[in-house]
Amino acid sequence: MQTIAFVQAVHEVGLAREDFRLAARATFVSRKEDLPVFDSAFVRYWHAELAPGQFQPQTPSNAQQPQWKDLPPVPGNSASRMRLPRMMTTNGGAEERFETRESPADTQATYSAMELLYEKDFGQFSDEEITQAEKLMRLRRWQFGNRVSRRTVPAGRGSYPDMRHFLRSSLGDHTALRLTWRKRKLRPRPIVAICDISGSMDRYTRLLLHFLHIVAQGHNPLEVFVFSTRLTHIKRQLGSRDVNTALGAAALEVTHWSGGTRIGECIHTFNKRWSQRMLRRGAVVLIISDGWDRGDPQLLGAEMARLQRNTHRLIWLNPLLGSPGYEPMTRGIMAALPYVDDFLPVHNLKSLDALAEAITTIGDKRGAHSR
Repeated sequence: MQTIAFVQAVHEVGLAREDFRLAARATFVSRKEDLPVFDSAFVRYWHAELAPGQFQPQTPSNAQQPQWKDLPPVPGNSASRMRLPRMMTTNGGAEERFETRESPADTQATYSAMELLYEKDFGQFSDEEITQAEKLMRLRRWQFGNRVSRRTVPAGRGSYPDMRHFLRSSLGDHTALRLTWRKRKLRPRPIVAICDISGSMDRYTRLLLHFLHIVAQGHNPLEVFVFSTRLTHIKRQLGSRDVNTALGAAALEVTHWSGGTRIGECIHTFNKRWSQRMLRRGAVVLIISDGWDRGDPQLLGAEMARLQRNTHRLIWLNPLLGSPGYEPMTRGIMAALPYVDDFLPVHNLKSLDALAEAITTIGDKRGAHSR
């Protein structure tokens, strides 16, 4: 549980060295007397050279510097790993054991590689980096906030007097009556994702569908559609907890994978067949596409206008938006943008965190458009 809490803390504070240290300190240290030991171990682990003004490890005045003693190699570890160290204190304290550590050069490289991976474009990932990114996404608890329901629940402090309870209690033999209160109930905000799987999106499709599968297993209700020349609903296929099984079932269901793109016709299909059922209760619609379109731009504009009127928030996620110098000049993007509430990038792990934060901060009243 501490490891999971630490990973979540790093996602919140970022990968700057001092923030990273404080996140580890807060999640792994539970006793005040262990703080000096942790600070000393952190310096040794990262082989850090501290600049003036950075933190200094706190060492008790009556304690000597710790000594390190190597134990036999751990079976199964690579030659690049050090032996399992044991920290021996000379002040009579208990031994503090640490997990297997890599050499200082390896750990510094690992830290830098993780930071680079977090900001690297999905389209530039190697197969190994895709696997690492998928593991990082699974460690994150993806939540997209709540909406205020029309239903109310009892509350110590609320906005609505509980008249039913008050009148029912007044029927008894009471000398004094107390007014109780109710407040609006919070429910997870529903999400509808419409993902482009055309040929121009091939570099991003696997990771984005993996991300949607993780969200589907989480707190917020999620409906997932994929499209190229036509629209397909794949919520049932993504219901499997195993991501490979889920994506394999989706691939069998979708016969138009990596084809052309007709965004306007696919949005028309959604508006006609699915919108009335799925766009209630404050739903947020995510359209994930690079905007390359072979269809009629006038049809796309009309269907986007209709979709925006029916949804609580309409967000267009474009993986190309994270590229330096990108300008939304394609016919599809130019036709859709006037009806989009938020135009955001979705090209790396950092952009996924930004998306979750953007949806979480959406209010219950439909706000002004922002791009």
